Amino acid sequence: QVQLVESGGGLVQAGGSLRLSCVASGRTFSSYAMGWFRQAPGKEREFVARINWSGGSTYYADSVKGRFTISRDNAKNTVYLQMNSLKPEDTAVYYCAADPSLRLRVGHLDWDYWGQGTQVTVSS
Repeated sequence: QVQLVESGGGLVQAGGSLRLSCVASGRTFSSYAMGWFRQAPGKEREFVARINWSGGSTYYADSVKGRFTISRDNAKNTVYLQMNSLKPEDTAVYYCAADPSLRLRVGHLDWDYWGQGTQVTVSS
């Protein structure tokens, strides 16, 4: 079992930056791929970014590539999402997720563990 708690959301102007954090409980954090998803009102939850267990491999949705950076610190059981050049269309609840699979999976139904979410609002 993995429990995830996100933080760092808030209100920011377009062009600004935010850094999300997700702290995981449990001793097996380093064996999970970690990811970020987001869900805007009336829309499906969508994939944002993924990082493998070691941090050596990352993958991004095209909509955030070049603006967002996912990273992890296994010693702190924490995964981060640095979000730069934010746009109003980035407004959503952002969720941290954990996946024990070694395969790259971007569908939210494939991920096993979820945090409660943190709101990110980007004003124009």
